[in-house]
Amino acid sequence: MTPDPKAFMLDEAAIHRTLDTACGHDADQVRSILAKASLMKGLSMEDVAHLMDITEPELLDELFHTAKRVKEEIYGNRIVLFAPLYVSNLCNNECTYCAFRASNKGLVRRSLSQTEIAEETRSMIRTGQKRIVLLTGEAVQEGLDYVLESIRTVYATKEGKGEIRRINVEIAPLSVEDFRRLKEVEIGTYITFQETYHRATYEQVHLGGKKRDYDWRAQCMDRAMEGGLNDVGIGVLFGLYDWKFEVMALMQHAEHLERRFGCGPHTISIPRIEPAEGSSISENPPHAVNDVDFKKIIAILRLAVPYTGIILSTRERPEIRRDCLELGVSQISAGSRTNPGGYGHETQHDAQFSLGDHRSLDEVVRDLAEHGFMPSFCTGCYRLGRVGADFMDLAKPGEIKTHCQPNAVSTFVEFLEDYASPETQAIGWKVIGETLESMPEHLRNHTEGMVKQVQAGQRDVFC
Repeated sequence: MTPDPKAFMLDEAAIHRTLDTACGHDADQVRSILAKASLMKGLSMEDVAHLMDITEPELLDELFHTAKRVKEEIYGNRIVLFAPLYVSNLCNNECTYCAFRASNKGLVRRSLSQTEIAEETRSMIRTGQKRIVLLTGEAVQEGLDYVLESIRTVYATKEGKGEIRRINVEIAPLSVEDFRRLKEVEIGTYITFQETYHRATYEQVHLGGKKRDYDWRAQCMDRAMEGGLNDVGIGVLFGLYDWKFEVMALMQHAEHLERRFGCGPHTISIPRIEPAEGSSISENPPHAVNDVDFKKIIAILRLAVPYTGIILSTRERPEIRRDCLELGVSQISAGSRTNPGGYGHETQHDAQFSLGDHRSLDEVVRDLAEHGFMPSFCTGCYRLGRVGADFMDLAKPGEIKTHCQPNAVSTFVEFLEDYASPETQAIGWKVIGETLESMPEHLRNHTEGMVKQVQAGQRDVFC
């Protein structure tokens, strides 16, 4: 295959130069950068380098408060909820940090049948899930046909009043032609992590399989967007290499997509390494990220790429997740299982990694509401064409919340009516009332009309 000369190529030297020359800061400089960030136009690599060096408690507080204000201005108080659906743990790669790696003989391998996928989907729907990420190991023998059939099965499965309305996909990088096939089944966001952008480290932790090809993976978002996908999600696995380098690399990747396609990443995921069966590196990460630095990562990314959704997984403990919601996170997984068949059988055997948050979806929803957040299962943007550059045109000036807040409320009412425990219902209706009260009159009236439709028995009410 002929290399694409326009595709993403990380400039490691530029990152190291910036980190070397822009290190250090003073309080006035930091406050000037934070004032710039408040305009929601993003930050330069040099700005970010200065913010990453902050250690003083007072300046950290100002960083965190600025990130919170920017997140609320763009997204409001809503937090989008989803869950992963692992349909296979077969894999041909040899990634030293992952339980799915090919050499791990302690893992029982399986690919779910379409009947089993339908049952897993029904189990998820019964808890109230509406949005999922479909994942597989990177096994050549399964192929794209299996993934496409699995997506169709999930969309076709109903349970009571519920259904899965949006499937995002996290699978191995594809060719442009195969990305066109993936687009045909109406996925939401295509997600792939680079894991680490540091090439030497990448080669050290990826010992075999197609994933060993750094450039094939790094350039897959170019191919995805060439193949017609509107939204892509990038991320790294923090702990493999220096977090400051990885944040700068994420920025480079986002800027490349913006320049080439007029649309940066729809989401950035920020997982930290968690223990995985038989993986020594996962038990003792070479560049472990402490909690303070992890919070800095989230706050800085929110300011650097303010239009992008930031995803926090159930790898993190509940108390860390609560703190991070205040710093810029806009999407979280809840009630997760990271092994094939885990929802139907309520087991974590043969999982990809250990979870830090074992709470049910209902418990997570209740916790969000208790802390003043609006849990959202919204999928309206996908159905109404607010994707790609069109979504960004609304997100960048902070206008997207005028569309998403009503949909967040209506989908939360659905959850309260159909799935919530009495305790969650009580606190849920309280936060709905507070959210409605805070809306401009015309938006409140419109949203109240949507709520009445849901209470009258209508489902999937969105605008």
